[in-house]
Amino acid sequence: MARKNASTISDDELETAPEAPSSGRRFEDGPLDGRLFDVDDEAESPFLRGQKRVPVKRSALPRKALDRVKVLLVLLLAGGAIALVAITLYRYATQSWRFQIDSSENIQLLGAHNVSRAQVLEVFSSDLDRNVFFVPLDERKKQLQDIPWVESATVMRLLPSRLNVSVSERTPVAFVEINSHIALIDARGVVMEMPAGQQANFSFPVIVGMTDTEPLSTRAARMGIYKKLISDLDSGGTQYSRDLSDVDLSDPDDVKAMVSDPQGAVLVHLGSSNFLERFRVYVSHVQEWRQQYAPLKSVDLRYQHQVIVNPDEVSAPPRPATGNLDGAAPPAAKKSKSAAHKAKGRN
Repeated sequence: MARKNASTISDDELETAPEAPSSGRRFEDGPLDGRLFDVDDEAESPFLRGQKRVPVKRSALPRKALDRVKVLLVLLLAGGAIALVAITLYRYATQSWRFQIDSSENIQLLGAHNVSRAQVLEVFSSDLDRNVFFVPLDERKKQLQDIPWVESATVMRLLPSRLNVSVSERTPVAFVEINSHIALIDARGVVMEMPAGQQANFSFPVIVGMTDTEPLSTRAARMGIYKKLISDLDSGGTQYSRDLSDVDLSDPDDVKAMVSDPQGAVLVHLGSSNFLERFRVYVSHVQEWRQQYAPLKSVDLRYQHQVIVNPDEVSAPPRPATGNLDGAAPPAAKKSKSAAHKAKGRN
């Protein structure tokens, strides 16, 4: 017996069957309270999703750092331009013929009276045909000051190709005899040769007792004594230094001066101080001593209230003089014509 497994549906039932809800209709009666939408409708709504953002490219450095980099680049460019100009000028200055010292006529000498131009040009002999910027000015200055007559010097460049040499010369204060040779000497003990090719007009005493082997410091100390001697003898307008022909500085404790006189030169021992006072004693009594102790060759004024006449004429060991007011016994001449002469109230 055949079993009926499926029911039959008539055509009328098919026609009256309710249609399925459209895709655009909301489910108002569902459990989500109509909050669900179809996927297609959701994609079409402009209010459900934000529009796509346009990507913005950002710099890898902050703004401040970027500004600093710009400033640095500007400085580098400016520095490069300055360096380029400097290199160009340097090459031009060191290689151009315009800055070359062509001859000795390009060397100007100022302030030289006793220094010869030949001495100065000898210092700059290696600079002829050399670029003016390559002349070592400090070295040339030292070489100029090694010339005895030059006390100080300056060397300047005068563009494009000249040198300006200015010297300040030493001032001689006396003649000096060294190794039987007469030269000039300044207050610091620097020995200078007589000016070559010039008729120098100097009127000084001749200093003796110096050697060419002693250091400059020793000569400078002796010249200090000489300056004190001349200053004392010329103080008050006396100008006694004009009568001096020689000054012996070999013994700082006994300065000896050879005094010129129409009747003969006299060697006067002045010690190391009170030069003016002792020399006045000599001036006051020289004629008296000549009458009593002729010939008068030397006088020793170093002892207080006592004068030794002709002490340098002694040929034997001296003996004490009599009548020493101070109790000291200075050496007296043994020669018959030598004697001790008291100058009371003086020296």
